[in-house]
Amino acid sequence: MEENTKMPITPRGLKLLLVGLIVMVSGYILMTGGGSDDPQVFNYAMFDFRRMVAAPIVIILGIVIEVVAIMKVFKE
Repeated sequence: MEENTKMPITPRGLKLLLVGLIVMVSGYILMTGGGSDDPQVFNYAMFDFRRMVAAPIVIILGIVIEVVAIMKVFKE
């Protein structure tokens, strides 16, 4: 029986994995902040567009990139 010595993840797939990771981390960075220094004061900044819409979309995009990088077979 012949042994397969090729790596399952090609360099192109590995680069795509790293891009997906960077996109997901940037989404989490977009989600940070907006808290109040005084716990008695409510800050509406934590419910702005960046934290409630843009950051989750960026994180989901990073997850999609990760799934594509893992599932797609690159010819190299």
